[in-house]
Amino acid sequence: MSALTGSPRAGGVGQSARDSLIVARRNLRRMTRIPETILFGIIQPVMFVVLFTYVFGGSIAIPGAGVSANAYKQFLMAGIFAQTVTFATASSSAGIAEDMSKGIVDRFRSLPMARGAVLTGRTLADLVQTAVTLVVLAAVALLVGWRTHENIGKVLAGFGLLLLLGYAFTWIGALIGLSVRTPEAATSGGIIWLFPLTFISNAFVPVNGMPKVLQYVAEWNPFSATVAAARELFGNTIDGVPKSVTGAWPMEHPVWASLIWSVLITVAFRALAVGKYRRVA
Repeated sequence: MSALTGSPRAGGVGQSARDSLIVARRNLRRMTRIPETILFGIIQPVMFVVLFTYVFGGSIAIPGAGVSANAYKQFLMAGIFAQTVTFATASSSAGIAEDMSKGIVDRFRSLPMARGAVLTGRTLADLVQTAVTLVVLAAVALLVGWRTHENIGKVLAGFGLLLLLGYAFTWIGALIGLSVRTPEAATSGGIIWLFPLTFISNAFVPVNGMPKVLQYVAEWNPFSATVAAARELFGNTIDGVPKSVTGAWPMEHPVWASLIWSVLITVAFRALAVGKYRRVA
């Protein structure tokens, strides 16, 4: 905390960036002192990879590939990656709610620092943790047979879009953490709405098997756009699976749609979260 009480600094964007990085460093140090948090954050997506690959992989038919465990692995992994980065929302919610309940946020408010730095620092720290989890998960995916079929630039761009979506969703988590009274409520509130979002999508099964109404919901789902973009950039698209069954623009242009959705969510929920922080802290 002493780094926050140093000499006065110039205002504006520069101060906000410095303050945000200091808060991010504080949260990253705290994470390293509670390694089980990082460990459990890695174990859960690894379990999803193993369960979906070996339990469902031999039972789910992929158009153009039939019932093929290998084809399902290639189809599945972008969805697992996207689910993993969005589930960081719960960590953001719980962390901010805990800081609020312990009075740490009140301490920050008494210091000469930018108002939005507390939230920005938290979301940046969560982004780093998510990136570490994603690296481990990609290694596990390679071990079970997942492969990319594009150049390294496109593959990195795919992971970049996944992390951008995860960062956007941490701002939703920040707003939830500021809106509830306990860390326990924040954990539940930060994750329960993610299940319909991730399952009514193209992440785990092709959309064409869903009822017509859910097809439209799934193909306009920002989560689906990022999954489709990652598949395209990884070279994991399957010829028999159409880009879109409803003609939805996000599925026809998934890379642009993913980028637009993530930026819009970040801008909107950052504004809402910072406004809420100023009112309740």
